[in-house]
Amino acid sequence: MSPQQKPQFTAQEYLDWERGQETRNEYFDGEIYAMTGASRKHNLLCGNIAASLHGQLRGKSCEVYTNDMRVKVSETGMYTYPDIVAVCGKPEFEDAAVDTLLNPILIIEVLSDSTEPYDRGAKFLHYRTLPSLQDYLLVSQNECRVEHYVRQGDNRWLLTEYRDLDETIDLDSVKCQLLVREMYERVAGQP
Repeated sequence: MSPQQKPQFTAQEYLDWERGQETRNEYFDGEIYAMTGASRKHNLLCGNIAASLHGQLRGKSCEVYTNDMRVKVSETGMYTYPDIVAVCGKPEFEDAAVDTLLNPILIIEVLSDSTEPYDRGAKFLHYRTLPSLQDYLLVSQNECRVEHYVRQGDNRWLLTEYRDLDETIDLDSVKCQLLVREMYERVAGQP
């Protein structure tokens, strides 16, 4: 008896189906993957970071989106929902639905126990093929730790790690700063 094959979907079949769903699903290589819900800490971190970026980007040519803006990695065909994504200049979308961003400049993922290996590994491999991407942040929800990857030319990324609440993260791509203390406000006992 042969193992049962999973159904394969085209990107267009995925988009047509996904746009009618109440929950979010990622897509890669013909398969659809359901996304899980987020914890309180995850939501606080995303809200704190998005609020800071939104305030700093007000009146500028950049836009920041939270977890419901789908991103397509054209080079690999992956469709995903980063926790926070920003674009500067003219946003480019896959089609007239204006729900699938093609040119993010900044992507931020808040790590959970179940997503950390994927966000740090395979997902970042996909993201690195985005020519527009300049900054990638991995934010731990279990401890004060932010990993900031900055593009250095075509194929090099510089990693800086932040573990102190009094540190400031410079995001040159969007001309913003994130204060680690503000990112972690009300998370893990922080005031």
